[in-house]
Amino acid sequence: MAAIDDMKQKSDDQLQSQLGELKREQFNLRFQSATNQLEKPSRVREVRRTIARIKTLQTQRARAESKA
Repeated sequence: MAAIDDMKQKSDDQLQSQLGELKREQFNLRFQSATNQLEKPSRVREVRRTIARIKTLQTQRARAESKA
């Protein structure tokens, strides 16, 4: 899982900005899907899972921070 390893190296601010970009992309993909203009349907799944990975990583960091 190279993607999760790359995410672990990023700072909280970088993850937050990437999350914002992905949510914007997800919004655009939903509109493309609704108007039948979606070129890569698999991208919807990739974006959704990447968002979940980032949120999971943020939660893990927050819990580790609260324990320390």
